Amino acid sequence: MTYRSVTKVFRAAPSHDGDGVALRRAFPGADLMDLDPFLLLDHLGPTSLAPGEARGFPPHPHRGFETVTYLLDGEMEHRDSWGNHGTLRPGDVQWMTAGSGLVHSELPGEALVREGGTLHGFQLWVNLPKRDKMIPPRYQDTPSSAIPVARNLAATVTAKVVAGETLGVKGVIETRIPILYLHLTLEPGSRFEQAIPKTRSAFAYVIEGTGEFNDVAVGDNQVVLFDHGGEGVRIANPGAARLSLLLIAGEPIGQPVARYGPFVMNSKEELVQAVDDYQQGRMGVLG
Repeated sequence: MTYRSVTKVFRAAPSHDGDGVALRRAFPGADLMDLDPFLLLDHLGPTSLAPGEARGFPPHPHRGFETVTYLLDGEMEHRDSWGNHGTLRPGDVQWMTAGSGLVHSELPGEALVREGGTLHGFQLWVNLPKRDKMIPPRYQDTPSSAIPVARNLAATVTAKVVAGETLGVKGVIETRIPILYLHLTLEPGSRFEQAIPKTRSAFAYVIEGTGEFNDVAVGDNQVVLFDHGGEGVRIANPGAARLSLLLIAGEPIGQPVARYGPFVMNSKEELVQAVDDYQQGRMGVLG
């Protein structure tokens, strides 16, 4: 296998969103605006919360893309304008296809508000191709117990397969375009290789520890961008501590992107229509 080279390494910038939720925004930002088909990656926390301190994301609309929420710690409750409701707990994944539009909220669960605790997770935004931007909204709420886990023969590398395939194990979540989403854990001294077609955009995000990505050292809260020059990526953990990271790749859509806040369409005219539909209540109303 030939390996992709690292084109850029940068640190996710501290930020806040929603009702004051502390996060690190990998992109969009000064270092990277987007990486077709990916529009945003937020690292929520980890934040230690006293009882009554938990905050979330009050009602807001979406149209034209997907949000992927992966919770590591804490509890988040979601509701939307079409009556959908559920709770995410540690290890759970919500793959929400906003499609034609909805209004939803992502608020801390009752136990987290009442007792306090740690909030830690990720949200990824995935663009939709033009043919899918106005499909009906869909949720794939997948509990941790249903997310496949793969391990190498030596049991030194563990992969939680949110989407795609690795080490002979396939994810269960359906994606509109080819997507790879792995949460990898490498024990000290271990190595990992993942085949990724040359056409796909690929990046990694280091959650904890220090790793070598094709011999480039990368640490906590840093983003690694790869070129398209190889058939896969090579990751090693030369340190004394465990390495935890996300490895994400997707097939570029290659279409015009017009974005305005929570709306991502193909033209300014479609954005104007999205705003009007939201203001007129055509995406539903969530109190």
